[in-house]
Amino acid sequence: MFKKTAAFLIIFLSLSAYAAEVPTDAKLDYNQGIDFYKLGMYERAIESFRSAVRAYPDYTDAYYNMGTVLEYLKQYAEALNAYKQVYVRNPNDYEVIYKMALLSSKLEDYNKASEYIKLIPPSNEYYKKGQEIAQTIKTIELPPQKPINPQSSIAKFSGIYENITSPTGVTSDSLGNLYIAQFSDNAILKITPEGKRQIFIKSELINGPISLASDSTDNIYVSNYSANNVLKVTPQGTISVFITKADKPYGLHVEGNMLFVTCQGSHSVLRQKL
Repeated sequence: MFKKTAAFLIIFLSLSAYAAEVPTDAKLDYNQGIDFYKLGMYERAIESFRSAVRAYPDYTDAYYNMGTVLEYLKQYAEALNAYKQVYVRNPNDYEVIYKMALLSSKLEDYNKASEYIKLIPPSNEYYKKGQEIAQTIKTIELPPQKPINPQSSIAKFSGIYENITSPTGVTSDSLGNLYIAQFSDNAILKITPEGKRQIFIKSELINGPISLASDSTDNIYVSNYSANNVLKVTPQGTISVFITKADKPYGLHVEGNMLFVTCQGSHSVLRQKL
């Protein structure tokens, strides 16, 4: 069910509630997502909601509705990631926490499901539903862990991604794709959840990439050690210089709307608003 509605998978939100804070382009993308859903164009609805959160990263209803459509399409891992974005911004949304527990259970991550269930207070309406999931988990006999094939280059749960040239930093996006900086190749490698590899980006701007970090809208930041700057790469692969002067940038960390950069050359940590 979409946010703030009693109708199955249809939402009608008053835009006046967002008039003071949500940019117009984000609202237009959001409404377009609703229209696409009504027409049964689910993938286009998801992309419109993604565009809305790119324009306004704190658009929680857009994240929620994206998660709802993904859940409806049984794309549980992607739906869980969308709900997590709501939880980060509103840790008291117990409906979302319940959904995170439910999807974690569907994905057989029972430990994480149990952790989410414990966050729901007994006074909340979703407490009983959470306890029903907990009881289901208790009755599940977990299979023994299968040994990892040492010859396999891709292991879904444990193992090794092999034959990667000079790997340094690593990060992931909301769809479960893995990104790895290749220092000597001045490139970023992408590995999909299915194990498919491709060069995500190789550019003259990349010069000695060390660390990678991702923000809430799947932009990737690169500490460009040899060029003394920090790069930004959009989900579409557009690359630009995000911080022009950083003396030997090394570690990266994203917290909310802030990027932190450790600079070895100046013995300092930079803060830059995203």
